[in-house]
Amino acid sequence: MKNPFRKDLVSRSRPEACTVVIFGATGDLTHRKLVPALYNLQVEGALPAGVKIIGFARRDKSDEEFRSGLEELNKKVSRSGHDDKVWADFEQNIHYHQSEFQDQEGYDRLAERLDEIDRERGGKGNRLFYIASAPSFFDDVLEHLKKAGLSESEDSCWSRVIVEKPFGTDLPTAQHLNQVVNRTFNEKDTYRIDHYLGKETAQNIMVLRFANAIFEPLWNNNYIDHVQITCAENLGMEGGRGGYYDKAGALRDMVQNHLLQLLSLVAMEPPTDLSADGVRDEKVKVLRSMRQWDTPELVAENVVRGQYIAGHVDGEKVVGYREEDRVDPESMTESYVALKIMIDTWRWSEVPFYVRMGKQLPKKATEISIHFKEPPTVLFNALAGGVPGGNVLVIRIQPDEGISLRMVSKIPGANLRLEPVKMDFHYATSFGKGSPEAYERLLLDSMAGDATLFARRDEVEEAWKFIDHIENAWHESKNPPEMAEFVAGSWGPKEADELLAKSGHKWRRL
Repeated sequence: MKNPFRKDLVSRSRPEACTVVIFGATGDLTHRKLVPALYNLQVEGALPAGVKIIGFARRDKSDEEFRSGLEELNKKVSRSGHDDKVWADFEQNIHYHQSEFQDQEGYDRLAERLDEIDRERGGKGNRLFYIASAPSFFDDVLEHLKKAGLSESEDSCWSRVIVEKPFGTDLPTAQHLNQVVNRTFNEKDTYRIDHYLGKETAQNIMVLRFANAIFEPLWNNNYIDHVQITCAENLGMEGGRGGYYDKAGALRDMVQNHLLQLLSLVAMEPPTDLSADGVRDEKVKVLRSMRQWDTPELVAENVVRGQYIAGHVDGEKVVGYREEDRVDPESMTESYVALKIMIDTWRWSEVPFYVRMGKQLPKKATEISIHFKEPPTVLFNALAGGVPGGNVLVIRIQPDEGISLRMVSKIPGANLRLEPVKMDFHYATSFGKGSPEAYERLLLDSMAGDATLFARRDEVEEAWKFIDHIENAWHESKNPPEMAEFVAGSWGPKEADELLAKSGHKWRRL
């Protein structure tokens, strides 16, 4: 009998038993993120009973060798630690399938194996395909899945696909990949993953705005002066990452997906409901409303690109970007980017959104800061130092997830002196436990058929339209904007500071 009181407590369908097939199963993402996420769901009892995991990759391995490698890393990275007894039960559901990505016979054997699992499990033939391979194999995997008849949902069962980033390298390649995906899977069964959207604080942006009466009335150009979104990394090109990064750059690697997704959550209008399309309809309106920097002159005026030169990070001496392993010594790829984005809507008219991302910065942190306009200061004009700045609402995405509000307060004592103070909320202390890993939430959502936290086709393409104009100005124009330099371990080039100074703003210190 259904519990009538449960109805309002459930925000989505319950996940169903399925088989998760991971393409690129011997890669770092599978070992560090995906399988530990599934293990943590098992620990918390959130993983549906009967879930099987099949790793699909090119290397020759047995089930035991595959499980052993996963267990070794799970001991190091699992959020909830590693319990030998839980792992012993969990690993019984993990199997390995060896095949080349272009070999149709390997997919036909996979289909037979999935049918066999369904018969053994005595359950539905629900399949979740996770493409975590190199992007160059995305087309092959999708086309061969279709030829093997694995992309079609049959009877009451479903077949879904999760596609890892990068989803294309520009608008034409993203459109091509979208065409391939839509030829093989229904759009409703396609999940373009952006793990930033699985982070608790990112999900909390909508709750903060729409479930608290004190914020939404102020969330517009009458009260907000500007918005800053910063993603700082204190690493360079360690572990051979330079080979990939030098072809991508900060703009395409982080801004096109993660940071524009965060921006759209901050700037969107209230959706009509919390359905996947209800939320994504509003996000895509924001992306369509971004003013296009479509000439080299506009790009030079509103976007700064930079590379780090030799310096010190965390007390360690580091080389410059062009001296990094697998990076072209003449590279014109940016390891730092800062840009001003204007959203031409009634709500955000003339409110600049400043977005920056960089490597080899002083610390690792991602945050959104909402800077409110300053109140009239006539009452406190006579005070020494005046009023110290306005209110700032900070949404910390990582590593210390939480929210803080800066306000001005009187310093205790006989004299009237003002100083900024913070109201602070930390997930770990307020709820007594840390936040789950983003991949845990996203894997569970995809099993439940909830695509709210995944990008839709039109979102991806609108983001690429904006990014492509900037990339073209940098690499296709006859008079490209200059590449700035900054010392590794600093907060970026002076040109990025000047970008904000033109409007009387400055970067918030993290």
